[in-house]
Amino acid sequence: MSDSAAGSMTFFRVHLDRGRNAFAAMEEESEDLYEIAQVLLDPATGYYTDEVSELLEYNGSALLVMDRVTLHEEWRGHGLGVILAAEAIFRLMPGCRAVACSPGVSDLSADSLRNEAEWDRVTTKIARGWEQLGFLPYRDNVLVLSPTSLVLEDQRSQLRRRLVELGAAWSAATRA
Repeated sequence: MSDSAAGSMTFFRVHLDRGRNAFAAMEEESEDLYEIAQVLLDPATGYYTDEVSELLEYNGSALLVMDRVTLHEEWRGHGLGVILAAEAIFRLMPGCRAVACSPGVSDLSADSLRNEAEWDRVTTKIARGWEQLGFLPYRDNVLVLSPTSLVLEDQRSQLRRRLVELGAAWSAATRA
């Protein structure tokens, strides 16, 4: 048996109730986090905007941001990113009122992605994967998932079955 890294994931848990303005903290951390903060948070208070607050049931106050899910090229195209992200979100979301992401391509090394049509196809496919987990399009390419949504739990069991199928298929292929 050998280990093989399939890629990496980066999540940020943003505490909105710890005294520091979360909007400012996200702005300082990265452009990607700032773009999400601009959509979901009030710059003056660092807390969810009234509109976002009305959209989400209270289930804690933190914001979980799925910043990056990157798979090595040989692992792409099998739905593995969605499977692994679902497991990570499920484990990280307790105490969060929202999970957010901004779907897009972070690996710009592929020549095929220099074509605008291919770029659009890939980013649309990524967004559909996140929507499969229960993320809803909110505004300005920001998707939001409520931890109280049952979609993630429902999808998680199906995705776990898919992971078992992928494992069996890959195991059979390596023995052949």
